[in-house]
Amino acid sequence: MKRKSQLAILIAALLPASVLAQSIVGTVLNTKGSAVSNAVVELEGSDIKVTTDENGRFVIAELNNGLKELHIVAPGYAHLHRDVSVNADENQTVSFTLERSPIEVIDIEATPIHMSAMESASPVSVLSGEQLRRDQAATLGDTLEKLPGVNTNFHGKVASTPIIRGLSGPRVLITQNGLDVSDVSRVGPDHSVASEASTAQQIEVLRGPATLFYGSGAIGGVVNIVDNRVPTDSTTRGEWNVEHNSVDNQKIASFNATTGTDSFAFYADAFWRESDDYEIPVAAELAGDDTESHNGDYVVENSDEESNGFTLGTSYLFDQGFIGVAVEQFNRQYGIPGHTHGGEEEHSDEEESVFADLEQTKVQLLGEYNLNNKWLNKINLRASFTDYEHGEIEKGEIGTTFKNKTSELRVDLLHRQFNEWNGGISFHYKNSDVEAQGEEAFTPPSETQSFAVALMEEKHFSDFLVQLGARIERVELNASNVLLPDIDAHAHDEVDEHDDHNHEEEASFTRVFDAEHTFTPISLSAGIVWDFAPSYNLGLSVSRSERAPSASELLSFGPHIGTATYEVGALFDIDEDGHLGLSQQAIDLETANNIDLTFRKTQGDIGFIFNAFYNQVDNYYYQIDTGLFAESGHDHGDEDEHDHTDEDEHSSELPVYLFKTNDVILHGFEAQIAWQLTDEFKLDLFSDYVRARLKNGDNLPRTPPLRFGTEFSYETEKLSAHVHITRYQDQSHTALEETATDGYTMVDASVSYDLSVLNQDLSLYLKGTNLTDTEARVHSSFLKEIAPRPGRSFALGIRGYF
Repeated sequence: MKRKSQLAILIAALLPASVLAQSIVGTVLNTKGSAVSNAVVELEGSDIKVTTDENGRFVIAELNNGLKELHIVAPGYAHLHRDVSVNADENQTVSFTLERSPIEVIDIEATPIHMSAMESASPVSVLSGEQLRRDQAATLGDTLEKLPGVNTNFHGKVASTPIIRGLSGPRVLITQNGLDVSDVSRVGPDHSVASEASTAQQIEVLRGPATLFYGSGAIGGVVNIVDNRVPTDSTTRGEWNVEHNSVDNQKIASFNATTGTDSFAFYADAFWRESDDYEIPVAAELAGDDTESHNGDYVVENSDEESNGFTLGTSYLFDQGFIGVAVEQFNRQYGIPGHTHGGEEEHSDEEESVFADLEQTKVQLLGEYNLNNKWLNKINLRASFTDYEHGEIEKGEIGTTFKNKTSELRVDLLHRQFNEWNGGISFHYKNSDVEAQGEEAFTPPSETQSFAVALMEEKHFSDFLVQLGARIERVELNASNVLLPDIDAHAHDEVDEHDDHNHEEEASFTRVFDAEHTFTPISLSAGIVWDFAPSYNLGLSVSRSERAPSASELLSFGPHIGTATYEVGALFDIDEDGHLGLSQQAIDLETANNIDLTFRKTQGDIGFIFNAFYNQVDNYYYQIDTGLFAESGHDHGDEDEHDHTDEDEHSSELPVYLFKTNDVILHGFEAQIAWQLTDEFKLDLFSDYVRARLKNGDNLPRTPPLRFGTEFSYETEKLSAHVHITRYQDQSHTALEETATDGYTMVDASVSYDLSVLNQDLSLYLKGTNLTDTEARVHSSFLKEIAPRPGRSFALGIRGYF
């Protein structure tokens, strides 16, 4: 497109206006009158996109008559929308002035219409470029946790998923290039996300109504990881990185590269990471005497990991678009801290060490075809097949194996601008076959199939932008071997009264049956953005989204060692005496009614984004502590050789948690202020908060606390330095049986220096995290009492670009 733009400019300079009928000839400048080169000028509702030259000039030729809407984007500047009227046999000469924006404005690729943090009615965030590389961590939740409104369920540094506005698990969909990652990370916090941030271009976070386009599994939010695995152009470019981290002796290397010819493009990436148990400033366990190791430093045992993977992709490029395919192999072995069965002090660490061995093969097919007819503008095609498996290994043997085979197809039909409306319709099919086998398999094999149709539209009315969306889907959940075990669920005081209680009694099954459930979730959203004054806008969005419950929420029945609980799904019921049976309550859709209000300053030396939200969720699926206990069913073999205290008698038992539904309310805010003090100095302030409770006033568990922080940045052409300070407040709004968490302050810093060696751009960097070596326990973590955040750490690395 850049070549086409330069050619059009040359023609415009040499030929008279009469020859270039129905063209837009323009210039893009900044507020100082200087040309803005490499700005992208896009004609809304079409595939036409040109780039300004070194003088800020561009030409869009061969246009029909009528009102045209242009969208101008350049790094470091606020986006600009302008209408231009094109008349027959007449060129339109225009000039645009871009205002500086201290908050980086990056378009979301997860939706077919324009969305960014500063323009859309729905709140969105993007982590990309150097900020992504600075915040990059081994797990996805830890990578994103500095974004306002996003927290981590930190699981001993080996696994984490994002928490968006207090919601996580099956309510937050994780995608790669718009397609489901298709692992089992939404089932348990000890299950790692099968995706890698070190080779990503950007990571997008959608909250509120913006998630509607992805369906019922995204009622809380969408995290979309964007990479170039199916290349859309053949420009030769790439990036590589090598890093070492002190806190866990982590070593990481990664690269990605794109090249090709006029018609074919090729892509490759690979990464390798290895780390030991990570060091912490205090004893791992809040209660009890932990031992020191690793040369006198406290560590979180069994928190080591080794990961590697590669991706190969190719695409065919043609005038109307592209079509391509990519194959990825992802492998990860990691320890599972806290994966215990009691009485472990009598065994060696080697015997009791439990780790996960994860393998995933993913094939993605992506395509785009630009049409030239009066109805359709573009067709987007996305398809994937994922084969995922991970085994949990103890004493050299696989105890439980989780599998997920997913096929997915999405077709977006984007129409030509109709009465100034831009948008399209999407058809979405997905089939997931999930299976867990072994002594700790707490869910039966199940198949979930869904088909959906979604519509998203937007239109500018003078100073107003209106965005509308709707989605209807059909979800079928089938499980052919659901077990109703006959377990001895009891309270501990009851067990003490019965000397004949037998912990070795094997579980039997009172019933084996098929489960078939069909749901029809319907979701609607509407939003409006009002540019009520220069550089300021107000956004309001409302949505009603429905979600079908997941297989684990309905069908779970067994020990989930990763969370140290015995899980019982909503399909079952248990009385005070521990008698189990099928629940008589209806299995309903979970329904979220959400309101978002946004106030933004988009341009100038100071910019800000203030979001306030209120979310009422009816039939919210959550777990309650029944006060009963059940045998984990785990056999330690030689356990009888040891003497047991009264506490040891219950060491193989787990508390029974039952999935129930209730109405909940979540409300809170996100705030972000950026002040460009000078061309080199910048100050960022942020805060976020969510209050999550049942309608009766009881609190939801593991809700992140109020936090606020600041980042001070200094950037020149060669040198970049950042200091980031975040304060996490105490969290005393706890659920029953949940303990409060003390607040803490995290201080991080980074510095990098750019240089050129042998015609290659290099960046040397040093990162420090938790510089005050503070004890930091994450309230939203299942392991907060045995696995705090890492202690003081320094990472040294070098990154190259070509």
